[in-house]
Amino acid sequence: MIINPCTSCGACCALFRASFYWSETSEFTPGGVPSHLTVKINDFMVAMKGTDKTPPRCDCLVGEIGQSVYCKIYENRSSVCREFKPAWEDNLPSPRCDYARSVWGLEPLTPDSWRSPEGYPKAA
Repeated sequence: MIINPCTSCGACCALFRASFYWSETSEFTPGGVPSHLTVKINDFMVAMKGTDKTPPRCDCLVGEIGQSVYCKIYENRSSVCREFKPAWEDNLPSPRCDYARSVWGLEPLTPDSWRSPEGYPKAA
């Protein structure tokens, strides 16, 4: 079993504005992002509540940054959240992930961050 390092991070959810096209909300797409958890940015875009503030922190993020976190609406999260790739998840670096982690005083992820607790690689 692979432990996703994002469950002990949350830095991206508390640094970047998560904005996306309004039609991804549940008001227009069944199973979409719950509309009441978004704020209007303009005629075309909405953002996750909390990420539009200074400092940003998504209202759906539960837990303590760098310790233990989860998303209250993970299955219904927006495309911008789904598309954000943590470093080395697909064996590729992610400067945005590294930056978010550094702002929160966390070390960047490494390829070894995606190993199982037993120390085996996630794919053989």
